[in-house]
Parts: sequence; structure tokens; C-alpha cells
Amino acid sequence: MRLWHKNLIPVLPNKQLLSQWRELNAIARNIKTNGTPNHILVNKVLDYDKLHFIVYTKLVLKELGNRNYHIRQDTFHKFLQHIEMSETDFNNTNIEFFEIYKDWHNNRYFLQCYYNLQEKYDCGGINEEEWKRINSIL
Repeated sequence: MRLWHKNLIPVLPNKQLLSQWRELNAIARNIKTNGTPNHILVNKVLDYDKLHFIVYTKLVLKELGNRNYHIRQDTFHKFLQHIEMSETDFNNTNIEFFEIYKDWHNNRYFLQCYYNLQEKYDCGGINEEEWKRINSIL
């Protein structure tokens, strides 16, 4: 489990971006059911106001839309149930991008995520084109 650094969302390979949406659903479900994501890499979401999680999710959904992926309505509504929010409230929720997970999604965390993606590239899990897109933001 991992929340990719917010600055990497626009350049994540499709596989990682789609997995991020599944991850967000699992995190929301686990928080609703157990009160915690119960995973060392994402437990930090509980250190922040729920707005951070919501706006981060909106970033992921926006990028999925930019790539012409369509989220099933029943999946989206289940997500909203887990975070106990209406679609209208979800759509109207916003905080400034630079504020999202401000102390967590810092330069150090960016590098951790970047090197994780580099390892995937080195092992053949990310192709050359995807790797160039990731490096385009450096």
C-alpha cells in the first residue's frame, strides 16, 4: 500500500494510477471498518484532516479522467459511503494543492516514491516511455 507523492500523479504509469484508485478505495474501506488503514505506508493519512484524503482522491480521479478512464458509478458511490460524504460535498471539497499532505509529501517522500518507480523501471515493470514521462517532471 502506498499513496504516491502528489506531484507524481500526472506522470504515473497507467498501471500505478489505476492501482492508486483501488488503493484509495481500500484505505477508505479499512478506515470505515477498522478505524485505520492498518498499513505502515499509509497510516499517516490519519495524521491529517479528511480533506487531504478527499482532495488527493480528486487528483487521482481527475488524472484518470484525463486518460479517458471511466470510474464505475457504483464503485464511486461505495467510496463515498466509506468516507461518509455526498457526491455534492465531495465535489465541493477543496484545499490548495501545495497543502495536501504538506509535511508528508515533501522532497524526501518524493524521492522515496521516485526510486520505487525507478526500481520498477529497472526490473521491467515500467517501460521506457513511462520512465521518460516520470523524469519529465524532475
